[in-house]
Amino acid sequence: MKNSILQTNPQVDRFLLEGCMRCEKGATPACKVHRWTPILEQLRQVLLDTELIEERKWGVPVYTLNGKNVILLGVFNDSCVISFIKGSLMKDREGIFELPGPNSHEGRIIRFTQMEDLERVNSVLTQYIQEAIEVEKSGKKPEIPIRGGMEIPEELTQKFKEHEGLEKAFFALSPGRQRGYLIHFTGAKQVETRLSRIEKCVEKIMVGKGMME
Repeated sequence: MKNSILQTNPQVDRFLLEGCMRCEKGATPACKVHRWTPILEQLRQVLLDTELIEERKWGVPVYTLNGKNVILLGVFNDSCVISFIKGSLMKDREGIFELPGPNSHEGRIIRFTQMEDLERVNSVLTQYIQEAIEVEKSGKKPEIPIRGGMEIPEELTQKFKEHEGLEKAFFALSPGRQRGYLIHFTGAKQVETRLSRIEKCVEKIMVGKGMME
């Protein structure tokens, strides 16, 4: 196992202290990250004892292999999660996975609402993480779902994980509104541009509006 002290990323230290900084509660006692700090710190230690590299993307801790996202840690008001990016390709022998949303296809999460939840899965968590690593090494990719004749871009799937309720809101839109957003998002060639476009549309999607509304 690697030395965790050498692996830690100072940006993740800041996340645990300040939060993701995507809302006005960042760096204040009201930040929801503080509700889950003990669980997040334990999950972090388990992940640091693997070959994954600790990074911070989209404001949250992300664990990568050869530059590919494998696992991320997420926080919500009522829970925190460890998210397996290609969880649909894993076996889930213990039956502990959840779908991030009703229309999720690729990712799988383990949700924690109290420390006892972590204690219940602690004995198998390392096995699940190692399987996620092996899936990434294999080069396998989940099938990308088609909606209205268009693929869901990876960046939008990522935003579904970051914003609670976004996936449900997006698929509640009419097919025409969905298609309008997908054309807008996939029209950008650069990943960062696609992410920026999606982020700017989150509020409209959440209230059921289309691109031009």
